[in-house]
Amino acid sequence: MESSGQSQHETHGSHEPHESPHASFDHDRHDFDIRTLISWSAPGRPFAKKGRQFYLSVILLLLLFEVILFLFGQYELMLVLIALTFLSLVLSSVPPHNFHYKITTEGIKVEDYFYIWTELYDFYFKVIDRTDVLIVRTQAFFPGELKISLGDVPRDHVRKILVRYLPYREYVHPTFMEKSADWLSHNFPLEKS
Repeated sequence: MESSGQSQHETHGSHEPHESPHASFDHDRHDFDIRTLISWSAPGRPFAKKGRQFYLSVILLLLLFEVILFLFGQYELMLVLIALTFLSLVLSSVPPHNFHYKITTEGIKVEDYFYIWTELYDFYFKVIDRTDVLIVRTQAFFPGELKISLGDVPRDHVRKILVRYLPYREYVHPTFMEKSADWLSHNFPLEKS
């Protein structure tokens, strides 16, 4: 027993360098540099200028819901509804600033945030407010999705680059919320197209 304990101690205690199977890796034959595959600037979110009818419709809907909430005595909910309406009006009237997007051999960079390929799940394209948008779903619950405006970059060019790193979904089944929003916007439009 004592001799086996001694030999284990000697084996673990020796500090002689030994070669691992990965030590003889030829670094000249492999590309370890991070390369930019494509980069572009585009608005931070899809944006379409709204007309006067949109703002009037939103304000009329707000007044209708405010009266209903007032009759039921829901004063806190009235304030929340006013705040959310104000936020949506500001976001629909102020155009977003341009973001810088970059797809590299290591992942996707949006402004100062970098997402490596192992953090991303798959991607697909969608048209939002008459703008082509690349949607990349993430492994983590937050942020869940990266919505990247393509600007003038062709959809096929981005797809050919990304398909080497992530699965491409030609069709993504819409969620209940997306179906509901589409149904409402189709049947009760806030402005005429």
